[in-house]
Parts: sequence; structure tokens; C-alpha cells
Amino acid sequence: MAPHPVRRGPRDPYDTAVTAAPSPAWPTASPRLDDNDGVNDLDTFSLLLADEGRALLASLREYDPSQELAVATRLRREHDAGLVSAALGQARLRQRAVAKFGAADAHRMYFTPNGVEQSTRTSVATHRARAFASRGVRSVADLCCGIGGDALALARAGISVLAVDRDPLTAAVARANAEALGLADLIEVRCADVTDIDTSGYDAVFVDPARRGGRGRIFDPEAYSPPLSWATSAALAAPFAALKIAPGIPHEAIPPQAEAEWISDGGDVKEAVLWFGTGVTPGAVRATLLPSSASLRSAAPLAAPPVGAVGRYLYEPDGAVIRAHLVAEIVERCAGRLIDETIAYVTSDERYVSPYTSAYEITDQLPFNLKKLKALLRERGVGVLTVKKRGSAVEPEEIRRRVKPSGPGAATVFLTRVAGAPTMLIGHPLPPTGAPPQTPLAP
Repeated sequence: MAPHPVRRGPRDPYDTAVTAAPSPAWPTASPRLDDNDGVNDLDTFSLLLADEGRALLASLREYDPSQELAVATRLRREHDAGLVSAALGQARLRQRAVAKFGAADAHRMYFTPNGVEQSTRTSVATHRARAFASRGVRSVADLCCGIGGDALALARAGISVLAVDRDPLTAAVARANAEALGLADLIEVRCADVTDIDTSGYDAVFVDPARRGGRGRIFDPEAYSPPLSWATSAALAAPFAALKIAPGIPHEAIPPQAEAEWISDGGDVKEAVLWFGTGVTPGAVRATLLPSSASLRSAAPLAAPPVGAVGRYLYEPDGAVIRAHLVAEIVERCAGRLIDETIAYVTSDERYVSPYTSAYEITDQLPFNLKKLKALLRERGVGVLTVKKRGSAVEPEEIRRRVKPSGPGAATVFLTRVAGAPTMLIGHPLPPTGAPPQTPLAP
């Protein structure tokens, strides 16, 4: 039997979900004195590590970027212009990094623009480090370590780390971060080509290939640096290993020896990781949700789920569940059905409580018609409107602009397809109940 659409690659329509909800006005970006965030070479970075640079950075912890010109003018009366530029750039990066690393760590760490963008957030790195530690791993070769996000989490789990990166500036930043967080005794940073590293003396290997190039994200796994094939070989040579990959990797590109895990944090899919070695089930897939660590796993795919009419309840699986191709497992658990064979919305007539889905009660089902939608919302006094789409070409913000919601009520509108027909479903979210199941941290 041919694979069901719910198990196809990540570029299928069911993997494209867009939400537009009312939001406060965001401040406009402040003008910057430069575009390189102040650090682009070792000499400039060394200025920040000296006593004067550290003191200057400490004074900028709470600075307002919108006042940068005035701040820079004042600081340049007492400090070298190059140091001021580097410090202001680093202060901006630290503010951006708070979302990933938390304020306590971010304001002590050092960053590059790429490092902030591509590093693993602390919650995900901690989850992975616990998986290593639960296997009794005491030493890890962290290949392509970047600014050290994963190395720091591994060290905090009591694991000795060799952190390797071929870029001298990136390696220097990783070394500075280990020292800044008091973990230098557990982290050795080496500037080298990872393909030259002998990992035979380590309990485990972690590989995080670069997935961005001069033109942006790289989608071909063999265009990673190093390529997926090399990273897989390095992982297979170790007793236990993890290989970080892009969440959108086609399932057919996953090595057969690996168990694949997709991780979301706060409802957003952050990354995927391939596990190799002792205790791993080749071909298995899992979806892990942080911060709860709830984990849905399948060693083998289920049969294609049924498709049927929209019931009283609609369930939107977490993005990690969709990426892992585990929607059929949700359908089975809730004794439900899909609303369309290519759409990852699950429906049932009975309430289903799960950490892996967001639940909604559906009150109306209409063929796509903006005039009817506008009239219905006006009749019910809906002023707070959340628009979600999956399998629709219409942009949520366009819907909000055209229906002009007004009133004290609230509603959620789903722009989707039901049995192939463009459809609008109107309802409201249901609060989660019950505690998520306790699951192992390691695959």
C-alpha cells in the first residue's frame, strides 16, 4: 500500500500552519551604528575580554538600543571607538540571546551574530544532555560546537567535553563562554577541522553540522558542513551518538540506523536529532515536547488513518508530532479521524485530553465565504479573532483586515479543507486538563 499523505515529507500542505492573532504594537527597530554587531575578528573580540571591555559590557546590561547614538557618543569620550563599537554590538547580541539562554547566562556570555541565530537554546540542550547522562556517558566529543551552547549543557550535566570548531573566532567565543560560566575545567575547546579529530577515546559523539551558507538555509543534507553522510559515519563509529539536523529533513534522508526525535519548545518546533548506538531503535521516531518532556514514540508507522466529517472537537497536533509523522497515532488515541487526507487536523465527537495537541470546540462549519464569516462574527460580537490556516492559500492577516472584528467576544477561525473543499471552521480553544505523562529523557 502506498504511504498515506499524512506520512509524506515535511513540505506537504499539512506541515504548513500559519496563525494570526491580535498582538500589541511592537517597537520599530532602532538605528545602528554598524551592521556587524561589533565583533568580526579575534583582535576585536580580545578587547572585550580585557578588564576594560568586561567593565564596559557590564555597564551596558540595561542599555536602551534606541539611545545608541547618545550612548556611543558619551562612551567614546572615555574609551577607544573600536572598543565602544564592539561592546555595543555585544550588548545587542546579549539582549537577543536572553530568549535562548536566559538573562542570567546571556549577560555573562559572548556571542557572534551567527552564534545567536544558530546555537541550541538552553532548554533543548539540557534535554539532550540529560539523555547523554542517563546513558552513563562521561565524555563527549562535540563536533561543530559553535559558541558552545550544547557543550555548556553537557558540562552542567557533569560530562567532560571536547568542543571543536574550525573557525578561530567561534572557537574563542566558545572558550570564553566556558570560562564565563565556570565550566572551563570540563570543556576543552579546540580550533580544528572536525574531520581530523580522533573520537575513539570518548564515550559519545555529538555532531551539529552547519546548515546555513552564504545564501541562507541549506536544505540538502549532503550540503551540510560537514555532509550528513560524514556525520553519520562519525556517529556510527561511537558507542553512542547524536546528530543535530534541520527539522524539515525528508524522512527518506534519515539513515536507517538512527532513531529520529523532533523537539518543540513552547509549541514551536526547534530542531531534530538523530540518535545512534546502544539502546536506540533503528527506524523509530519520536516527538518530544518541552518544557514537559512529554514524548510520543513509534517504532513502526501505523496504517493510514480514516477521514471523515468534522465532529464537535478539533485537535491540532504539536508541530513536532507532525514532523515526526505521528498524526496517525493521535487519530488512534482519540478514536477520531482526519478532516482531509492531506491536512493534519484531527476531529472527534468525544473530548480527548493530550499534551500532544491543542483542542478546540467547533461551533460552526461554513464553505469558504468571507461575507458570511463577517456577518456571523458581527452577529456574535466577536472582536478578538484568531485566524489559523492549514491547506489554504488565504493569509490570516488578510482575513482579519477584511472582516474587521469588533465586540467583546472571542473566536478562532480555521481556514482549511474538509474532504478537499475550502472550508471555514469557527470555534474556541479548550483549556488543557490533566498532567502530561512521565516519559524517559533518552531515546
